Amino acid sequence: MLDASAFYAGIPFASQEASCTTPEVFEEIKHIKKNHDAVNALLETKRLDIINPQVEFREQVILKARETGDFQNLSKGDISVVALCLQMHAEIVTDDFAVSNVAKHLGLNVIPVMTQGIARVVDWLYFCPGCKKTFSKIFHCPFCGNQLRRKLGKRRSSANFVSK
Repeated sequence: MLDASAFYAGIPFASQEASCTTPEVFEEIKHIKKNHDAVNALLETKRLDIINPQVEFREQVILKARETGDFQNLSKGDISVVALCLQMHAEIVTDDFAVSNVAKHLGLNVIPVMTQGIARVVDWLYFCPGCKKTFSKIFHCPFCGNQLRRKLGKRRSSANFVSK
C-alpha cells in the first residue's frame, strides 16, 4: 500500500511491482502529478490499483489513532491507507511518522521511503501550555481555551522499540 509520501518519492513510477492506494490518497496527490500520462500508465497496466477500505477497518484505525494521540496528525488519506493495509494484511510504504506509529500499533509492517522510519512506537499526550493540564482526545483546553500541545506519553511496556 502506498501513502502520499511514496508517490512524492516516485516509488510507483520506479517499480515494476503492482501496488495499491486509496481514493483519498489518490486525491491528495493530484496536485503533484505533473505528468498525468505516467499515472494513467500505472492504472492502465494494472501496476496501480485504487481500493476503498471497508468502514470497520477505518473505524479501527481511527480508534487506535485516538488512543495513541496521532489522530490530529492524520489526514483522511492517511487513515484510509492504514485501514486498507489492515483490511488486506499488507505492508505500508510511508515516511509519515504518525502513519507509521499508528500502523505499528496495529501490528502492520511499515516500509520507509527516504528515511530510516520510526525508531520506536509511541503514545502522545496533549497538554495545555497555560494551565498545565493533560488531555488525550481534545484540541483546546476546556478550562482556559488554549490550543493543546503534544508530548510523548509514558508507555506501560518497555516493548515499544521497533525492530528493523
